[in-house]
Amino acid sequence: MSDASYRDAIFSTPLDRVARFSFDERVVACFPDMIRRSVPGYGQILGMLGLIARRHLRHGARVYDLGCSLGAGGLALAGQLSPEAFRYTGVDLSPAMVARARETLAAECPDHAIEVLEGDIRHFDYRPTGMVVLNFTLQFLAPEDRQAVLARLFEALEPGGVLVLSEKIQAADEEENAWLVERYHDFKRANGYSDLEISQKRTALENVLLPDTLAAHHDRLADAGFARAHTWFQFLNFASLIAFKE
Repeated sequence: MSDASYRDAIFSTPLDRVARFSFDERVVACFPDMIRRSVPGYGQILGMLGLIARRHLRHGARVYDLGCSLGAGGLALAGQLSPEAFRYTGVDLSPAMVARARETLAAECPDHAIEVLEGDIRHFDYRPTGMVVLNFTLQFLAPEDRQAVLARLFEALEPGGVLVLSEKIQAADEEENAWLVERYHDFKRANGYSDLEISQKRTALENVLLPDTLAAHHDRLADAGFARAHTWFQFLNFASLIAFKE
């Protein structure tokens, strides 16, 4: 298996036309570096998955990791839980992501019950599950599709199951939102991105990544049927919520 990962330099040179962002081979090649330098708190969110599973997951239950990319959620869970503790199903729409995730997880977690499937989470045939992870995935769906996805996931969850939802967010107050965005750009500069890279990446994500407010996420979870939901993590304009099916 090749575990090569490259530094994210996709937007480092001026482009005549910035294409829409997509999870293609170029992104797969540098994705670990990209997400490490672009998503505040990503490592902390991954590190909590095993702790949340230990507290809330029925022994041996299925965990869905939707929009699993390279399978980092599966690696995090396998690093903290025994092979008998859970069954992992990762789902991603990108063939390149799925291929690399299968390769990585098979090599790193050979004793765990792990599968990675190519599919659209809006139309996937979900089986009963004890835990669903949506790490920075819902934000890439059309806003009108998000409620239906959460409703289907609520139905698939077993009683006592949990959903972890991590998203880039926007503040309802324009001044607060502008401050958060400015500090996020400072965060990216501190991680080695140039102003050109920040600007071109932002252009590429326009109309591709559409963030909601925290209030909108909580309202949507309540409308899907979740009796309780907490915002357990926030770093600048990135947050993670946990929702409980009782």
